[in-house]
Amino acid sequence: MTEATPSAENADDGPPVVLKLGGSLITEKDRPETVDDAALDDACDAVADALASGAVDRLVVVHGGGSFGHHHASERGVSTTTGTRDADAVAAIHGAMKRLNARVLERLRERGVPAVPVHPLSLAARTDGADGGLDLPLGSTATLLDEGFVPVLHGDGVATAGDGVTVVSGDELVVELATGLGARRVGVCSTVPGVLDDDGSVVREIRDFEAVADVLGASDATDVSGGMAAKVRELLALDAPASVFGADGLTPFLRGEEAGTRID
Repeated sequence: MTEATPSAENADDGPPVVLKLGGSLITEKDRPETVDDAALDDACDAVADALASGAVDRLVVVHGGGSFGHHHASERGVSTTTGTRDADAVAAIHGAMKRLNARVLERLRERGVPAVPVHPLSLAARTDGADGGLDLPLGSTATLLDEGFVPVLHGDGVATAGDGVTVVSGDELVVELATGLGARRVGVCSTVPGVLDDDGSVVREIRDFEAVADVLGASDATDVSGGMAAKVRELLALDAPASVFGADGLTPFLRGEEAGTRID
């Protein structure tokens, strides 16, 4: 594939697509710091093909922590609500996420995607404490988009007033990015084909959390960011339409087709 060289002249100034690749998708969550190579390759192929074909022109990617960040955060008792002032713990969590981020960037660039990192720990803060909102300045991400790059963010540690450093989930980053950048649409690619009901069938549309609260639970491996319930709550807060889907839904989503569960 010919590499897509970033160029301000070629960059579209329309609203971007925001895509999250779940940590459970691209890593083996029950094996510390282990990438699921086949799944990551397939996801990167889909992203590269969508950009090359023009199905997507402006894209921001977020990836979860999987067996990298979640493993270290859980080991040290750090979550989205419980922080740490231990610099070694912060370095372990952030270092693991940078290692995973480097793997994702490498696979994308091998396919001609002009992917560059944006590390939330260096940008974001919870100035009102762990229960407060996230302050995520978007100047660098927006400018990278305008210059033709694909910014790639990730779950990370985040400076938190009164609590040291807590975890910011990829799902929360997706909400901030979609809102702040005025996303056209949002996709969350996971290991399940969508939000499932009690019978294991995909719920095709969600407009109200309470309507599906009983069927939502935590993920099946160590996850310090809240599992599917947190994803649905955060995506319902968006103005842009969102979809939750499995690996088979990634290409259709990028083409603008229906995939998995629509949350709107």
